[in-house]
This record gives sequence, C-alpha cells and structure tokens, in this order.
Amino acid sequence: MSIEVGSKQQGTVTGITHFGAFVELPGGSTGLVHISEVADTYVKDIKDVLKVGDKVEVKVLNVEKDGKIGLSIKKAKEKEGQQREKSDRPPFRPRGGGPRKGGGSVQPDNFEAKMNRFLKDSEDRLASLRRNTDSKRGGRGAKRG
Repeated sequence: MSIEVGSKQQGTVTGITHFGAFVELPGGSTGLVHISEVADTYVKDIKDVLKVGDKVEVKVLNVEKDGKIGLSIKKAKEKEGQQREKSDRPPFRPRGGGPRKGGGSVQPDNFEAKMNRFLKDSEDRLASLRRNTDSKRGGRGAKRG
C-alpha cells in the first residue's frame, strides 16, 4: 500500500521523543507526528497524550525524497466541514486607517516619492548623529578646556 499525501491511515505508536511520536503505518513504514500535530490544544509533554502501543488515526502531511513521512493526528480528526482553508479567512486589513505620519492622505505612494522620503529621513538622522558625535570628540570648532 503506497503512502499518499492527504490520505488517512491507522497506525501504531512505536516510539516517543520530546519533539513527537513515531508511528508505524501499514506496510511497515514509519512516520513522525510532531508534538504540535498531536492535539488541538497545547501539549507540554507528549507522554501525557500518547504512549507506545497506542493505535491512532493519522493524516499524511508530506513524504520527502529521503523517505521521511510527516504525519498529523489533529488533522486526521478534523471533519470535512471543519477543515481550515485560507479562503475562509477574512482578508487582511491593517488597523488604523488614519492619515500617515507625514500628515498626507492614505493614498498609495509611487516608488520615487517613497525613495525621496527615505533619503530625506536618512540624511536628517545622519546629520543629527554627526552633530552629537562631533561635539563629544571635540571636532568642528568645539571649545577645548
């Protein structure tokens, strides 16, 4: 039986580490369930949830070229209607729709305007930094005691 990404299979926990559990699948192959894929809630110690010999249903997340198999218990438990998809999320909208720092409107700027604003801010900061360091070093006409 070949292992396909997205398929659900029954397996047996064969080993537990601090980062996850190894599950033997039908056909003799072994995959890893990362600790973050064990349950919907935070799992501090995986031994609180699983033990060696437990029968679990897992979903195959990925199969890498070197033979490593990524598995998930929590995604195997999700029902068809509960599966999270990116299209279900509301679109990203930044908070605070007020005017920008410069007092202008919220219209998108072109590249040249952004670059000019950056260069002006950068020059102002460098001038301020030079003023502070030159006075501390005694350069540019600073009075000596």
